[in-house]
Amino acid sequence: MMSKKVVIVGGVAGGASTAARLRRMDEDLEIIMLEKGEYISFANCGLPYHIGEVIKDREKLLVQTPQSMQERFKIDVRIQHQAVKINRQQKSVEIKDLKSGEIYTESYDKLVLSPGAEPIKPPLSGLDFPEVFTLRNIPDTDKIKNFVDNQKPTRAVVVGGGFIGLEMAENLHERGIEVSVVEMMDQLMGSLDYEMAAMLHNHLRTKGIDLHLGDGIAAVEEADQRKIVKLQSGKTIKTDMIILSIGVSPRTELAEEAGLEIGSSKG
Repeated sequence: MMSKKVVIVGGVAGGASTAARLRRMDEDLEIIMLEKGEYISFANCGLPYHIGEVIKDREKLLVQTPQSMQERFKIDVRIQHQAVKINRQQKSVEIKDLKSGEIYTESYDKLVLSPGAEPIKPPLSGLDFPEVFTLRNIPDTDKIKNFVDNQKPTRAVVVGGGFIGLEMAENLHERGIEVSVVEMMDQLMGSLDYEMAAMLHNHLRTKGIDLHLGDGIAAVEEADQRKIVKLQSGKTIKTDMIILSIGVSPRTELAEEAGLEIGSSKG
């Protein structure tokens, strides 16, 4: 009897965990994991701390490499391979090798979609400046850290007061950078009770971090070799770099094009 084949689209948290779990359940299952980036299964929560040099060794961010996952779990890991189309009737997926440009087809018995999410970047003027960053993966981390190491910014604006935004504010502050946090809500960490958030506000202010609560970003402009963040209130903040951390949007294009029903939360 031929073994079943599972194709997994996405090789970071969800995809890699699914692949490992499937292998533990069935040692004969053929498992192919596709990841369009160069890295799989990395420590998302550690990314800001590498920028802040709390985690000095970049390799410690990598939970598994393609080689280690292949050897440990006998999984066919294909990095820089992107699923571009699903044929549900034929139970096949079209895949593009991003290095060679070749497009080929892989059949499957079961298909798992775990393509992840992408940072939300609102359609505002000035967000295409090279000093505007988002943080989602290893290349994003390298880009921000290289900028901090080489350009020596003295001021930073973090837009968004959730987990990633505050971790970035903390780590940029530890690098000696003056940090301003802009948050649309009237408190940081919207999931907290206001009384708890108020303690957080006080703690950050005692550290010298400037908070702009109940305000949002309107545009980014350039003047005197610096960036000017314009807020919806009309206030302006001079800065050398900007981190956008206002949430993520699930990547559902592949599922939608295949005719799969997508929920209101894009799940």
